[in-house]
Amino acid sequence: MGKFTVIPQDTFEGLQLDAGVILKRFNPAAPAVLDEDIVCATTGGINIKCSANYSDLGEDVDNCPNNMKELKHLDSWDTGISFTSLGTSKENIRLALGAADIDVETGAIKPRRDLNQTDFSDLWWVGDRADGGCVAVQLKNALSTAGFTLQTTKSGKGQVSVELTGHVSINDQDTMPMEFYSLDPEEVTAYSVSQKLINVASTFTGNSVAAAGEFEATLSVGANYSFVSVVVIMGDVDVTETAYDDSTHVVSIVSVTGDLEIIATAIYEGV
Repeated sequence: MGKFTVIPQDTFEGLQLDAGVILKRFNPAAPAVLDEDIVCATTGGINIKCSANYSDLGEDVDNCPNNMKELKHLDSWDTGISFTSLGTSKENIRLALGAADIDVETGAIKPRRDLNQTDFSDLWWVGDRADGGCVAVQLKNALSTAGFTLQTTKSGKGQVSVELTGHVSINDQDTMPMEFYSLDPEEVTAYSVSQKLINVASTFTGNSVAAAGEFEATLSVGANYSFVSVVVIMGDVDVTETAYDDSTHVVSIVSVTGDLEIIATAIYEGV
């Protein structure tokens, strides 16, 4: 190998892995992914674009060379995220349509003649980095601009094409509709907490906990209800035996090292 045929020593740390996920909400200051924030399952990967549109103010000047940097003008930015969705929930269909409403009485998703400001929403794409960090992109004031297209296949899954475009707001005209984050592992300072509770209440009402921080939640049930099962998952590992006290119904973890999921069920046993 020649002395110039080398790659940077930090190549591995900067690699972005897998397809990532589309989210309704994400906080780069405390990175965590909650199930309820995931927009949909996708297939074929995610396409993200952010391209500048320029004009050459010297283009029609006879004695001016093309692409003179002092006469280059930045007109706008084209920003967008496109993907193929496997989700056909009411909200996913509404997102793909853009200007549409969900009828609360009939459940019908109805395209609308006029565009409302509430049709725009911020969305995120977040993907893993090889070193344990993450890459995140925020698309601001996103709106579906390619409409709804459902492709079905025999013995296969229906696929919905979604193309979201970012927009500048009249109230903040200097802020472009896309922002980027590349977070080192030490900046991933929080883990998500999700609780799937059936007839069970929890004293923990947040959705994240600091990495290496302490977690505690007391579970309770109403009169004439009894616990059936409690499962505590941390980083895809069942830690119920060490994290849950079935006499006090307290979930307690001294140092959180992964996303937490608490699954608890109780049933009514009557008088």
